Amino acid sequence: MRLIEGTYGIAVLHADFPDRIVVARNGSPVVLGIGEKEMFVASDIAALVAHTRQIVTLDDGEMATLKADDFRTYTTEGTRTTAEPTTVEWEAASYDMGGHDTYMHKEIHEQAEAVDRVLRGRIDDRFSTVHLGGLNLDAREARRIRRVKILGCGTSYHAGMIGAQMIEELARIPADAEPASEFRYRNAVVDPDTLYIAVSQSGETYDVLAAVQELKRKGARVLGVVNVVGSAIAREADGGIYVHAGPEVCVVSTKCFTNTTVAFALLALHLGRTRDLSVRDGRRIIEGLRRLPGQIAEIMEQEEEIKKLALEYAEARSMLFIGRVRGYPVAREASLKLKEVSYIHAEAYPASELKHGPLALIEPALPTVAIVPDDDLLEKNRAAMEEIKARSGRIVAVAHREQEKADHTVVVPKNEDELDPILLGIPLQLLAYHTALALGRDIDKPRNLAKSVTVE
Repeated sequence: MRLIEGTYGIAVLHADFPDRIVVARNGSPVVLGIGEKEMFVASDIAALVAHTRQIVTLDDGEMATLKADDFRTYTTEGTRTTAEPTTVEWEAASYDMGGHDTYMHKEIHEQAEAVDRVLRGRIDDRFSTVHLGGLNLDAREARRIRRVKILGCGTSYHAGMIGAQMIEELARIPADAEPASEFRYRNAVVDPDTLYIAVSQSGETYDVLAAVQELKRKGARVLGVVNVVGSAIAREADGGIYVHAGPEVCVVSTKCFTNTTVAFALLALHLGRTRDLSVRDGRRIIEGLRRLPGQIAEIMEQEEEIKKLALEYAEARSMLFIGRVRGYPVAREASLKLKEVSYIHAEAYPASELKHGPLALIEPALPTVAIVPDDDLLEKNRAAMEEIKARSGRIVAVAHREQEKADHTVVVPKNEDELDPILLGIPLQLLAYHTALALGRDIDKPRNLAKSVTVE
């Protein structure tokens, strides 16, 4: 193993030793399943839960020997290591389609239940805050934070953009999000007063994990926001939040994205109440969080209407997504969803930047999806739609009320301004899904993509 370079997860059989399997890990996940007189090895917990719920996740540079009734772990230098099995909460039934045609459709419809799960047991009504015991961050340390930097890739990066806005709004701490794949290569200045947050659905995303390891090497405090318990990022981080979305099989993330944004709302509320957020505002956000599952269920009732929209726009060769401030990360994520699952080219742009170049693209053949929350920027968003209509552009608005400048409006229930982005993206998941369905795409396994991105 010392001769091998690069990233790998290897399982080896030897004809002279038929009673054992030897496995090794560097960068790519390797998970052991501990059963009764039987052992398993896989690259993902999903493959194991039908057989056992006792698992051991190898660390980078770690090896293991498995026999039917025993396993041993050690370093590539041969030093024994101690690995205690952990119990996975997920059950094999969680991986059934449950009457849906695809996992993506099932997971979109599981979001109300998933959001309820991430909130459960965490709200503290007495002090209008939340309990996040896994942060390993006491109130004094929280008050010393001067900046928050969120790192993720793809959908996790977009969730981080929404999270950064909520942290700034509720905790009044400067915050921003950056692709982890860029951060780890630009020799960033690591500030001891900055809290770094690594976001990954699988907890194994290589670019994010490498950024975490570099930050830890430089002495930074790093929290993880992940879905998979015991994953590499969860183990490397100083603390964090599990998003409890449950298993997500479809390559395209939906419920995990939503739960991650809710987890960021919890963190923003926690940091805000530790600092200067009033009891009244804390209570307002808590009430908004509790409304989310019911409002998600309301959005699901509009699926047939959204399906008709998808059929109307499925022949478009390209689509533009626009939004301002809170709406812009929603536009980014919706654009990514459409690209991933339907293969239609899509681009997201801040609505305020339309006049600085993209307006030249507007024509009837380029539909625009506008994110129009009912907030203090409503009139600004309406002005952007007027610019598009003046150039014969077609518009689908996702808004809290009908928009007369739009050709079609998908009306989303109103929550607190800070929490609205969590809901605004959900109908656009359905739009991407039904567009892909209309085009006959392989929805759960889009071409060229993988669920856990464990390579650079």
